[in-house]
Amino acid sequence: MAATKTYLTGVKPTGEPHLGNYLGALKPALRAAHEYDAYYFIADYHALTTVRDPEVMRHNTRSVAATWLACGLDPERTVVYRQSDVPETFELTWVLACVTGKGLMNRAHAYKAVRDRNAEAGLADLDAGVNMGLFNYPVLMAVDILIMETDLVPVGRDQAQHVEYAADIAGSFNHLFGDGYTFRIPKGVYPEGDASVLPGVDGRKMSKSYDNHIPLFLPEGRLKKLIRRIPTDSVPVEEPKDPDSSVVFQLLTHFAGADRIAETRKRLEAGGMGWGELKNELFEAVNAEIAPKRERYEALMAPDSELDDILAAGGERARERSRRVLSQVRAAVGID
Repeated sequence: MAATKTYLTGVKPTGEPHLGNYLGALKPALRAAHEYDAYYFIADYHALTTVRDPEVMRHNTRSVAATWLACGLDPERTVVYRQSDVPETFELTWVLACVTGKGLMNRAHAYKAVRDRNAEAGLADLDAGVNMGLFNYPVLMAVDILIMETDLVPVGRDQAQHVEYAADIAGSFNHLFGDGYTFRIPKGVYPEGDASVLPGVDGRKMSKSYDNHIPLFLPEGRLKKLIRRIPTDSVPVEEPKDPDSSVVFQLLTHFAGADRIAETRKRLEAGGMGWGELKNELFEAVNAEIAPKRERYEALMAPDSELDDILAAGGERARERSRRVLSQVRAAVGID
């Protein structure tokens, strides 16, 4: 029987999750936890490139973990941990930085994006605003993947470079030191369907950077108000409407059952259903799915909950693997 593959995903604690995160990342990750040897971590050190408020960092770190657990992740089956609880990651980062070419880092998308923005702004120093955390980010991300002997990494198509870099860096190490230790070469797992591009309230991809998102655990009253504010056209109630051009209907397709979706489409196309009624349907469908998860999330976020103990236990389980890998890497490079 083939060995179970290792599946790893990480989330930066840079803000509270929204419905797009839930459908595009959380739900697929929860399904994968039943198929693979799964490791889910909160990338708190990655967030240091932008997050400067320690209280925000603490809150967001707990929020990411509480979200996974509230949505159904079983910490007995899946290893849930903070990146910062695995110090071996940072020693291995130095080792792999020493076999990684600067030219590879120069081509990293995030670094190039900053330089492009500076060029457009007419700045003489194209590296203005670039800290070494941002520049070295791909190495640390590669280590997150490699130190857990990862086979599969779920990423959006626009993030595929991170997995490619991890594979390149592993290959460089294996070429130099493969007689002592050989890293697994990870592969990306890419989203299927359209959940990864859930529309925001303005029709663009739902994103905190666009400020068009619907927070996942928004209180019921605020959730209803936000959904009611989604822009729609002025077609009268009695007139036929095109469901496929409606952000509200697109969102509904992700939360309502097939029968309800088909009936709603029929009513919109025939006329007689207004946008206000459709928004009410969307609210009821979203709230029905999220309400019990919201309650669990709020309990986990309480200061005296079991959340911190779960994270500490997950950190120890993650370190069992990271210690073994780092020990073999140290021997391979001659540091015993």
